[in-house]
Amino acid sequence: MSYGDLSEEAVEKHQEAGDILVEVMEEARELVEPGVTHLEVAETAEERIVELGGEPAFPVNISIDHEASHATPEADDETVFGEDDMVCLDVGVHVDGYIADSAVTVDFSGNDELVEAAEQALDAALDEVEAGSEVGVVGGAIEDVIDGYGYSPVLNLSGHGLQRYDAHTGPSIPNRGVDRSAELEAGQVVAIEPFATDGSGKVGEGSHEQIFELQEERSVRDRAARQAMDQITAEFDGLPFAERWLDTPRPSMALRRLKADGAVKGYPVLQEDEGKLVSQAEHTLIVTEDGYELTTAGLFE
Repeated sequence: MSYGDLSEEAVEKHQEAGDILVEVMEEARELVEPGVTHLEVAETAEERIVELGGEPAFPVNISIDHEASHATPEADDETVFGEDDMVCLDVGVHVDGYIADSAVTVDFSGNDELVEAAEQALDAALDEVEAGSEVGVVGGAIEDVIDGYGYSPVLNLSGHGLQRYDAHTGPSIPNRGVDRSAELEAGQVVAIEPFATDGSGKVGEGSHEQIFELQEERSVRDRAARQAMDQITAEFDGLPFAERWLDTPRPSMALRRLKADGAVKGYPVLQEDEGKLVSQAEHTLIVTEDGYELTTAGLFE
């Protein structure tokens, strides 16, 4: 099987990250039950990643109902899963910087078809993947399936490439058909992630923000901000991190200072209109000359 210019070491480490992710996701989705806290699931999954020999590529995302992305619990968060929640779990793992990224939806709301729409759209997208395939054709397969269920794809979210220590690179893989789009190349590692919704199909930024990423290492005078900067540069390898991961006193204040200085950026929760629902399904794969190899195989079995 030809992986283009991707080295044998890179392939092996992407596959190892995927194996860890699948095991962690299976355990995490079993933990999601009404009455269990979001924090317990997130921290258990993140700790399990490390136990299995990986590192989190980003904080575990736990999106509820109309939320689509970038939701992770705060430290000491006591929010529990409700008896009618739609829960999207998005987990990332890296091994020496080589990343696997996937998502599943756990539904207590009774909207099975919305969950199925995202999963079937993912399957349809995979059928279009090989070197030379246009990402707009992949997106068209996603759109056709979700439309066929009577729902809307989330148009302003997309799949993406994965490079070493970078969880969001090109190519962007839309959730709709696009003309004259980029072509997939052998050796590219990509995450395809359809989002299906009974809402408008466009998400906006909420006010909540618990995930951050280093923009530029800077010298800061404030003691807490300086301590946070030291930890961010030493431990997170330029990848996204959660406020609850910081050991500094007053982490919220430290992050506000670092944001004001342009040292870090935040990721607000992305969400549909209140009262709507969003489902998600995601695989990571390596594009090959005649198809692809899933690094997260077995996730939906």
